Amino acid sequence: MRDGAVVVDVRDTAIRHREGELPGAHVVDLTVLEWRLAPSSTTRTFEIAPGQKVILVCSDGYSSSLAAARLQDLGVPGATDLIGGYRAWRALPGAESS
Repeated sequence: MRDGAVVVDVRDTAIRHREGELPGAHVVDLTVLEWRLAPSSTTRTFEIAPGQKVILVCSDGYSSSLAAARLQDLGVPGATDLIGGYRAWRALPGAESS
């Protein structure tokens, strides 16, 4: 995020409440991801600058990988995901204070 990346938490509400929030992340449910982030969508939640990295985060890094691939296909070449997801981030020393 310090380098301009947008972090998007795609976990559903119940999982976020159970596992915890990711500080500074935009929350976009996986079921509406394309409508909220695709450049051609009229219902985008926010603009993504050309070349901007978009890091998707799920619980373990599986569904976010597929979501990143879908966004790349829709014209977001900087879409990627956090390997290991929220749980891997949470396990890092000092993660909760980030």
